[in-house]
Amino acid sequence: MNDTPRDAGTGGLDALAAGDALIGLATLGKTAAALALIVVIIVVASAVLKRVGVNRQAHGGRLRVVGGTSVGNRERVVIVQVEETWLVLGVGGGQVSKLHELPAPGPIGETTTGGGPAFAESDSFTRRFAKALKHNSGLGRDRS
Repeated sequence: MNDTPRDAGTGGLDALAAGDALIGLATLGKTAAALALIVVIIVVASAVLKRVGVNRQAHGGRLRVVGGTSVGNRERVVIVQVEETWLVLGVGGGQVSKLHELPAPGPIGETTTGGGPAFAESDSFTRRFAKALKHNSGLGRDRS
């Protein structure tokens, strides 16, 4: 009869310890999930900013990266505009080499596509869409 009261008391402590362990694991799981969510938000935000192309040019700056492409593991060809000149640069291996120099084509703000409507860089999507609709419907053309 001595063994029965001991077993009853120990069983209660074991259940209490198991409950504390489960609470600890649940807290750890919630913390891990919150951390994973924050990491996912950071990765998505950086991908969106890279896709949008955050304007890195300082106000009043005369240097602008027009475009570039990778031609090897660590080599790139980049077009940089300096005032009214485009420089084609080879970048790689800790070096930058000028490959070609040519005048910048036309005004930067206006682009046309084969007789299509002219879009300014500052035009919003709505304005560009309206210009394209007007052009495609024949309202924007001279009918002489």
